[in-house]
Amino acid sequence: MKRVLINQLKEHLDKEVLLKGWVQDLRNLSKIKFLIIRDRTGDMQTIALKGTTDEASFTAIATITNESVVEIVGTPKKNKESRWGIEVLIKKINVISAAATPLPIDNSDKGLTHIDKRIDHRFLDTRNLKKQAIFKVRGKIAKVLTNFFDSKGFTNINTPKITTIGVESGAELFILDYFGKPAYLAQSPQIYKQMFVVGGFERVYEIGPVFRAEKSHTTRHLTEFTGVDFEMGFIDDYDDVMDLIEEMFVNLMSNLSEEAAEELKTLGVELEVPKKIPRITMEEAKKMLAKKGKKYKDDEDLDPEGEKMLGELVKEKYGSEFVFLTLFPWAVKPFYQMKLEGKADVTKSFDLLFNGVEVCSGSQREHRYEVLKKQAKAKGLDLDKMTEYAEIFQYGVPPHGGAGFGLDRITHKLLGLDNIREAVLLPRDPERTRP
Repeated sequence: MKRVLINQLKEHLDKEVLLKGWVQDLRNLSKIKFLIIRDRTGDMQTIALKGTTDEASFTAIATITNESVVEIVGTPKKNKESRWGIEVLIKKINVISAAATPLPIDNSDKGLTHIDKRIDHRFLDTRNLKKQAIFKVRGKIAKVLTNFFDSKGFTNINTPKITTIGVESGAELFILDYFGKPAYLAQSPQIYKQMFVVGGFERVYEIGPVFRAEKSHTTRHLTEFTGVDFEMGFIDDYDDVMDLIEEMFVNLMSNLSEEAAEELKTLGVELEVPKKIPRITMEEAKKMLAKKGKKYKDDEDLDPEGEKMLGELVKEKYGSEFVFLTLFPWAVKPFYQMKLEGKADVTKSFDLLFNGVEVCSGSQREHRYEVLKKQAKAKGLDLDKMTEYAEIFQYGVPPHGGAGFGLDRITHKLLGLDNIREAVLLPRDPERTRP
């Protein structure tokens, strides 16, 4: 017999089917036994009746353990009292692979196992349909973003993750021994994005790993995360980049509601599609926060507490979960960001906050070589010694800009998860390198 998936059972009512999956739960009574089976599409109640189910199978059910892999031959029947609306009457059951007991974690919906231990046994944790739904949504996010970038004329590129260039902050670098020479894990594809905008593609994006040697122990930081980075040439201003991001998030949340409808329902999440994302300068934001007693110096960036407060103020004033925070101080931004005309201390840059958490950062880049050289010097860098990077700007460079955000953090915030580690299959933080 050909296997039937659980979400296909309604198409096979009163017909004998073959189910394969994991045992989620089991209740043993003397003349009736209830067994919940789970596959990648959902779960289902199956019932063994004494005198109807094969005698050997009926007896064997008493020895089956949770999470064992089984195959069941049975008949789906309507049952209005069942939460599924149907149930499967078991004719025969066969254990393909028995699970050891006890399980190292409780992967039921009521499980209270701490996330660190769950990650140690992640393959068991993700058998839970709610946990599985998180990663199905994450996959759909990547799909929708890919389709969006493709529709806007972007080319998908893959940049190296072992590098000696592309360095933004030495303090955040993972150093490795590359055949006796020092090399680094890439902390950003920034230089390579610019390289291939200049290389004639004009618009490029990448979804790939990013590494940051930050000893951060928070619910939103990781040492390895999946970055979604894009760069676009021939822009008129940094507003062009924000316009694209705004359109991208409207597109993402609209399409995700359809693409991942079942998974969002499982997680109890309803997405609110943004209409117009407000744009507030850093100067305006600091004035708003000062009125609430939170004060910053002119050349300071906001801390997480300030971002959270600003998110609440924006939601109250504009009714928006999103806000662009713009025109950051030059003191807190990299040398390659373009300065605002007539403002030596302000850059054409922005962060996108979602419910008070920064999920995206971008800017217009400085494309004029001599200006870039001066800005690098002001940051204590010699552009002439950064030969691979400097060369990009010497043979015709269009005005350009771009941004980067974390797929993990977007998933984390969209689904309202408590910890970013819930949105990553096998997270890496300062302590964790396994499994």
